[in-house]
Amino acid sequence: MINAPETSSTRPYLIRAIHEWCIDNGFTPYLVVSVNETTQVPREFVKDAEIVLNASYDATSGLQLGNDYIEFKARFGGVAREIMVPVGRVVAIYARENGQGMAFPPPVDNIEGELPASLVPAPMDGSESDKPGASSAPERAAPQLVSVDGVAPAVKDVPDEDPPPKPPAGGGARPSLKLVK
Repeated sequence: MINAPETSSTRPYLIRAIHEWCIDNGFTPYLVVSVNETTQVPREFVKDAEIVLNASYDATSGLQLGNDYIEFKARFGGVAREIMVPVGRVVAIYARENGQGMAFPPPVDNIEGELPASLVPAPMDGSESDKPGASSAPERAAPQLVSVDGVAPAVKDVPDEDPPPKPPAGGGARPSLKLVK
């Protein structure tokens, strides 16, 4: 393999693309952020170390979707707050109205600095990681497909021609409010 020069992450570009798609189609873009000490968000709204932020132009002021940070001002409980989120902490961006969007691998920052057991790939040939004292954490985690609600879908042996699942009949759709001017 040819040594390629270090490239920038695709995450900020994909976030901007999904955000633009949401806006162009009249959807409300929501960001799911994994919160730690590097995120500047209202901590009282954080649940299970995550926060969901409305990133629409109607809900934000001065929205900047940069390569390193997402920054904006927003009101929480009537109080204006400065929000600053490192792009690497964004776990997903999706349209509130239909749930379509993109999820990203969660950031790795647990106490020991190792990958959670659920993200450590199983050895394929029984070589290195079966030896005593060998580290089970790879140098860099391979991207994992995850859904917005955090449940990893099965990816193997899924034919491309299967239609998407239909929503449950009778009350399956979530109610939504529409801004009328």
